[in-house]
Amino acid sequence: MRRATLALVLAVSLPALPACAATSAQGTTAQGTSAQGTSASRAAAPETAAAAPAPAATGPVNAADVMFLQMMIPHNRQGMEMAALARTRAVRAEVKALAAAIESTQRDEARTMTGWLLGWGRSLTADPAAHGAHGGLHVTDPADIAALRTLTGAGFETRFLNVLLAHQHNAIDMARTEAGTGSSPEVKDLAGRIDRSRTAEVGQLLRELS
Repeated sequence: MRRATLALVLAVSLPALPACAATSAQGTTAQGTSAQGTSASRAAAPETAAAAPAPAATGPVNAADVMFLQMMIPHNRQGMEMAALARTRAVRAEVKALAAAIESTQRDEARTMTGWLLGWGRSLTADPAAHGAHGGLHVTDPADIAALRTLTGAGFETRFLNVLLAHQHNAIDMARTEAGTGSSPEVKDLAGRIDRSRTAEVGQLLRELS
């Protein structure tokens, strides 16, 4: 009942994430790094394939750009971890196809984001203390992911869809914050694609839960 309620609440509410306060990278110029991303799996619906190859981020970069990437990389890794579980634990082919597309898309995004940060000489991880003003890093509780590992079949599907629903809403929040506070055209373009793809995925997740 708690998970079903979560799905309904998230379907109608999308709060804005406050901008992060960071301590470095303000007004610096990025060094070009080749993006390695490729398009998402063709097996899923077109709206889930958001990870088109990204250009090197060579424009001006600010602290919000750096923080967004540092937050999104672990967030994507968690999404990939959950999606990988669905390959063998989900029942419906539609859920497996959606999970496969998510895993492929988020792997490509993480590769691109990692390349940008390394090219700028920045850390791949964010200082959790920098996020105290808005409740810490926006990641899924590891206990929720651990619980997924104990389930299979229909029970796994229901919990997977609900946990992933909340997870993708967090990605939308972060992407929209970057769109409003970032400086790098390339990073803001990626944030826009993340916003659109996760919004489409939320719709699919809700349909699978209905």
